[in-house]
Amino acid sequence: MSDGKSGLQLRSLIKKAGELEISLLNVPTPEPGPDEVVVRVEATPINPSDLGLLVGAADLTTVKASGTRDAPVITAKVPEGGMSAMAARLDQSMPVGNEGAGTVIKAGSSDAAKALMGKTVAMIGGAMYAQYRCLRVSECMPLPPGTVPRGSSIR
Repeated sequence: MSDGKSGLQLRSLIKKAGELEISLLNVPTPEPGPDEVVVRVEATPINPSDLGLLVGAADLTTVKASGTRDAPVITAKVPEGGMSAMAARLDQSMPVGNEGAGTVIKAGSSDAAKALMGKTVAMIGGAMYAQYRCLRVSECMPLPPGTVPRGSSIR
């Protein structure tokens, strides 16, 4: 298992050429600041808002897979009529996933951050379709002891 210094993150990119690209990137995990924690993501839901960011206006009947087993890439065409709705995000690789749950594996120096170390938390803050997230303590809610996140993260 990784030490949390970097991990995979699901990204969504809509290119000006009218193509959606979904990929996995290995991204560094920042060291937590005083009032932050690093969480190993163990579960994330798929909400309609997540799907909107993930696939945008793409025509999913045109999906193609490429890349490698370790670095898969999914592409699909975005119809010309849907491109205007995607204008604000063109050519920007964006992380996906609004919320999740997992275990705090690193804590900043504040008492509030230290109090979360080793605990299972629910969290909000975006970019949750990832292996690790650095978040402010205020974006985490401790779950009752014994709570086990259900689902699977990118491993």
